[in-house]
Amino acid sequence: MLSTVLSILLSIFTPPVDYEISLAGNFGEPRPNHFHGGLDIRTEGVEGKHIYAIGDGYVSRITIGKDGFGNAVYITHPTGLTSVYCHLKSFSPRIKRALRKYQYSHATNEADARLTPLDVPVSQGQFIALSGNTGASTAPHLHLEIHDTRTWNMLDPYQFLNDYIQDTVPPQIHGIMAIPQGGTFNGSPAPRTLNPSPAHTAWGRVGFAIWADDYMQGSYNHYGIHETQLYVDGCQVFSSTVDNIPVSMNRMVNSWGYYDHWLHTRQWYMKSYREPGNTLPFLTADANRGIVDFNEERDYHLEYVLRDYKGNEVRRTFTVHAQPAPYAAPPSQPDILRWNRTNSICRPGVQLIIPYGLVAADTPITPVITRQPDGWSDVCRFSDSSLPLMRDAWLSIAVRPPRQADYDLTKLYIADERGRSTTGKTSYQNGWVTGRIRELGSSYQLAYDDQPPTVAPIALTGDVLKLNVTDAGSGVSEWTATVDGRFVVFDAIEKTSIYACELRESWLRRTGTSHSLHFEVLDNRQNRQTYETTFIY
Repeated sequence: MLSTVLSILLSIFTPPVDYEISLAGNFGEPRPNHFHGGLDIRTEGVEGKHIYAIGDGYVSRITIGKDGFGNAVYITHPTGLTSVYCHLKSFSPRIKRALRKYQYSHATNEADARLTPLDVPVSQGQFIALSGNTGASTAPHLHLEIHDTRTWNMLDPYQFLNDYIQDTVPPQIHGIMAIPQGGTFNGSPAPRTLNPSPAHTAWGRVGFAIWADDYMQGSYNHYGIHETQLYVDGCQVFSSTVDNIPVSMNRMVNSWGYYDHWLHTRQWYMKSYREPGNTLPFLTADANRGIVDFNEERDYHLEYVLRDYKGNEVRRTFTVHAQPAPYAAPPSQPDILRWNRTNSICRPGVQLIIPYGLVAADTPITPVITRQPDGWSDVCRFSDSSLPLMRDAWLSIAVRPPRQADYDLTKLYIADERGRSTTGKTSYQNGWVTGRIRELGSSYQLAYDDQPPTVAPIALTGDVLKLNVTDAGSGVSEWTATVDGRFVVFDAIEKTSIYACELRESWLRRTGTSHSLHFEVLDNRQNRQTYETTFIY
């Protein structure tokens, strides 16, 4: 019965495009700080291709500029799934009207409309948008995601569109790495890649990682691996099947992958063992978490098996001869973040609180405080290279007393080495500024912002009124505008400093008369700028 239900669910969707599907990216590809959460479907290198609903349902959400998706449409289906269509050039007129209706009825510039099942119902195959290149997209394509509506876990869209995708090419293995976990490999306690030799030596606990890509015919792109298995003497010690990823665990990709190696080589070696704090549900391992204990003087026979979603397979075998080796104690680390506790790092003028669950394994850090006599604080850094956390940590920096008494200390914020605000919200209390950070490899210090954003007119072109809004300090937080005293929507145009009002989509009608515009913008330190002008429309 369960298999019947599953087969029905897998067959209910049809493609979102009206031509043969070719992929630029697949589900679960490892990327810094996140997994690729869907399929990137080619749009023949151009924008403006028709995009269709893959199944019956209703438009439950419309967003602009959220999560790197650019223009995006969410369709909730009666099967308990939600499909998401991203990087769109534009919405269908019906969907665009629903977005504007929501914004005007809620008097909000935030382009995040949550709709009811009666607002915009859709049928399978119905036109919903034109493909584009908006958001965090570097070339025209459609990014399609499918989520479990209840849990919002990311599911592999491939399983629902399997019949419409052609793939007979197996994955390829580029390299295998040994990462000793207190043991040695080929006489060393340091990670090292396996050379072409069929035999290697080891002693003690060693983990392995693999660098591999999947491929498809008719494409130069490479893709993530759907299924990985590691066997030792015929017994499976580790497996991964990348088909269901909780959004909250996105940053665990840095733990599953060998992140430090990626930083230097841009090669993702994915570990075939679980770090103790890694709870990704699609990873399974034996009682040793997939780590191989070479504790008998004999040959160990290891085999990797990799498959794509179509079942195309590649295998790689190698032998490791276990022989005792002198133990080399690892160098002492004065500061280590423990994976199973809350960590507190204190230095003069700096306190970092890292709650439990932000690192997947014990992680050494190297806090450095650099004196900055002329600044609002010293500069702090906690790692020699990039070290992203899984969620936000709390950083507090002491304020160096100002030379003048008329400063408003609530205008201070935590900035990175480029002067950018690390988070929109910081607080000042008793001489300390506290905010959130998620990267320990950046440098942080206090910056002062008592200057409001700047607003300059661009033009009224046709039906679109444009302003140029910039802020050199803590960053724009919110804005609002009225025409003749009534609210109008201004969209923040992605990747630019332009804010635009599409007058034809507002309550205003072209009459050739004069109108007054009032525009207010706040930054993250509550500095306010007001701009007023008149225009003919």
